[in-house]
Amino acid sequence: MKQVLILSGKGGTGKTTLSSSLIKLSGAKAYADCDVDAPNLHLVMDESLEPNKSDFYGLPAAQIDTDKCISCDLCRQKCRFDAIDVTDVYTVDRFACEGCAVCQLVCPADAITMVGRVTGHLKLHENNHIFSTAELCMGSGNSGLLVTEVKKPLKDWNNRAPLAIIDGSPGIGCPVIASISGVDLVVLVTEPTLSGFSDMERIVETSRGFPAGLAVCINKYDLHLKNTETIENYCKNKGIPLLGKIPYDREAVSLVNQGKTLVDKNGPARDAIEEILEGVLGLINIKEDEI
Repeated sequence: MKQVLILSGKGGTGKTTLSSSLIKLSGAKAYADCDVDAPNLHLVMDESLEPNKSDFYGLPAAQIDTDKCISCDLCRQKCRFDAIDVTDVYTVDRFACEGCAVCQLVCPADAITMVGRVTGHLKLHENNHIFSTAELCMGSGNSGLLVTEVKKPLKDWNNRAPLAIIDGSPGIGCPVIASISGVDLVVLVTEPTLSGFSDMERIVETSRGFPAGLAVCINKYDLHLKNTETIENYCKNKGIPLLGKIPYDREAVSLVNQGKTLVDKNGPARDAIEEILEGVLGLINIKEDEI
């Protein structure tokens, strides 16, 4: 199985729009949404069956046994996250606790234990295809760990699906790092704006720390042709393949609102995405009739 990850340096560039279109156009049997902070690929993938759901336990949180507590105040003093408060008794703010266990270490009364906590929910659609996704619980951190769990079920389809398409997270943080790990090709979606170009530069440098291949496509390229030219020159100078340029499509929002992809309608946007898919398959050495 070859894994293709769709990333963007910033949100709102069309990452999920491209991911869903490539999945639909290629007929890929394995795909995942690793944007666990705000997953939305499921909104356009039209899954007919309910997913298998399971809880994800991230780093544990501190829990104070008030019967054992001797009010020495060491736990509160040593907590660098200000997660421990005291009124009548000592309590732990589960949203602030990072699970470092320093409080447990310094407690002379052995009144603190680290207790597992649900920080996310995994969802797996599996019948004639596999779609893995998850959602981080509100206020929870360590989303990189959850992303790793989202990707694991794809391995079970190694011999059944030659291609997996993964919708990643925006930015360059932990979930992005976890998403890139182990993939064969990273496709960066950018847009012809100053922030789009700047953030693309950051994700390029991040991606180059991994052995995965790297390519770029420009969404809504015709909104600012000069900035598009700047991105093209950047890719040329850096030796990064430019897979294609998707024109602005006024009907894109309408299609997405209907739960459809850009390739569900004939037109310039579909033509551009067909070209991008051809480039992707060429870079990972897969023929379209092999998918």
